[in-house]
Amino acid sequence: MFKKKPNIKALAPLRSSDRRRIADQIIADYGVEVPLKEATDQPETGQEIATTGVGAIRNALLPDNTQSARFTTTAGKDLKQVSGTLYVGKHPGQPQRVLWIKLEDRLLPTVYTLWMNRGLVPLLHTPDVVLQKLRGGADLMTPGLARGPPFPPKATKGSVVAIASLEKPNVPMVVGICEIDVASLQQVRGAKGHAVRGEHWDGDEIWAWSQGGSGGGSAPDDIQGWDTYGGGSGLEERLNDIGIEDSDDAQNDGGVPIPYTTSQKNQEKGQNEFVEGEDAEPFERVDEEEKDLSTKEIDDIFWNALLYGLHHHRNNNRSDPHHGLNFPVNQSALISNLVLPFLPITTPTQTATMNIKKTSWKNAKKFIKAFDKARLLKSKDRDGGECVVVDIDFEDPAIVNFVPYKLPKKETAGVELGGGGGGKAITADISSSDSSIGQKLAKIDLYKPKEQLAPVFAASKADQHALYLPTELRPIINAYIDSEELVSNTNKRLVNLNPILANAVFDGSTPLDREVLAKGSVPRDALIDRILKSCSPYHIILRNDETRDSVKAKAGHAPIITIVLETRSGNKTVTKLSGVEAFHIQPQSLADGLQKSCASSTSVGQLAGSSPKKPVMEVMVQGPQKDAMIKALEKRGVSRHWVEVNDKTKGKKKG
Repeated sequence: MFKKKPNIKALAPLRSSDRRRIADQIIADYGVEVPLKEATDQPETGQEIATTGVGAIRNALLPDNTQSARFTTTAGKDLKQVSGTLYVGKHPGQPQRVLWIKLEDRLLPTVYTLWMNRGLVPLLHTPDVVLQKLRGGADLMTPGLARGPPFPPKATKGSVVAIASLEKPNVPMVVGICEIDVASLQQVRGAKGHAVRGEHWDGDEIWAWSQGGSGGGSAPDDIQGWDTYGGGSGLEERLNDIGIEDSDDAQNDGGVPIPYTTSQKNQEKGQNEFVEGEDAEPFERVDEEEKDLSTKEIDDIFWNALLYGLHHHRNNNRSDPHHGLNFPVNQSALISNLVLPFLPITTPTQTATMNIKKTSWKNAKKFIKAFDKARLLKSKDRDGGECVVVDIDFEDPAIVNFVPYKLPKKETAGVELGGGGGGKAITADISSSDSSIGQKLAKIDLYKPKEQLAPVFAASKADQHALYLPTELRPIINAYIDSEELVSNTNKRLVNLNPILANAVFDGSTPLDREVLAKGSVPRDALIDRILKSCSPYHIILRNDETRDSVKAKAGHAPIITIVLETRSGNKTVTKLSGVEAFHIQPQSLADGLQKSCASSTSVGQLAGSSPKKPVMEVMVQGPQKDAMIKALEKRGVSRHWVEVNDKTKGKKKG
């Protein structure tokens, strides 16, 4: 829900009575047990729910310095507007963070609250590769559940749960709501459907919020005390259930050893990116140790991946002089299309290891410069420091004689996270679910005559209240001119004005009007043009096989799509697009397509100044992406003449 930055109003102090009331609501909603006596065994780190009484529990859940603020954001595929309240507080020794989110009448804890209050909600587990998808906004599907059955008994339909990875089983990273009764599941292998709907996660905009703009806090490596069967149980009961022992295994793993049965192993086998709309073949357990690659080995993998990508393009686009590439190629597009699809990623752990930041080059620019130095390609720097490739030597022996290696199939774990697949990402520039792709659009401008022109239309027996094309108005006006014998005897191109035309078209408000009225005549084309301007404008946008008669015309001139390029944070350029809704284009679908075709991050938000009742959404893409946007619009039936570009990155001319 908070993948996009919400609109947060100013913080306001929370009254003590309101804080106690809200804290008591949390205690009741989450079944937090209030101890009858002070706990004697306190852990070394962290903060416990069960302390010395209800007052201490309130402070643990909602500190006495808590402030509140209203927020609005959009959620779901239809970008439905959502509003609620954020509760911001500061635990001892910790910076100020968002601790609770109130949506309607429900209070959801953030990861900061869960990190400080163990066992507050049931804790579910999933492989780390699945968790990465969840932290991008995906929902957890039933096959993605791990370490069960059995599952926590309080993980019932509609309950709030936390999700942790198998690599860090004691650190909640996602907060969600159960879509099904997870506790009653007997098996998850082969099951279908949503299990948990993600609401908030480590890495979203709520996590990143801070008073000084310093960003979000890092998750702890381990939190002693989180157990599988959480959900508000008392501290004493939770510690007894966990059974902490000073064993070598516990010290090495950084957590509490939990029995691992054969049935649980079978459940985890075959779990990949079990998130919405995805299925995959089994792979080995993601928490098995793998040999760490050296920097030199990672360098060789990335070097060979680009050679493989260039070799692939050369062999599959022999008839094209540029072998399927459009120069210049920016650095992000080169990495996304010519490197990542050709990385030999076979396990989820390798997904995190094979990162450009782990090479000796550290970034894409230096990586490209290394290929430039080897004379495999030519590059240059643009304004703002971006590196682009302007040419590639496809006949270099290193590319021509490259021996391809085996790549994992697209279904292999890690492929969808940016590796493997043998070039699948090159053609995957748009989503097949976008119904606007390939549509045919036609824009029609119509005009409705005003009451003053009624005699003009009566002369040709035309309906004054109908809507007309400009080409349909011309013969009507000519028929009136002929019927009233208004053609000048000295010049056939001139039309003599009668009182009806003079009053309806030329009101004398401008010097040109006064000059025409003084002369008593006007050129025929100028008269028709003025009559068009005096009519009320309407428009119709036809899609595919729609006809003019089947679509209701809308008042006003036809809308235009606006593209704005502007500079942010000094020298970073962003491209913003708005106004696509009138052309049967969904902003989110367009943003998803641009994210892939531009190999850049995108976001969708409400355009500033648009009506909350009928909001206009704005698509923002990182980088100068005007041409990519126009190309994407043309694929969706939009003519480039319907697009207005405003480049604010160009400096103002002096003088």
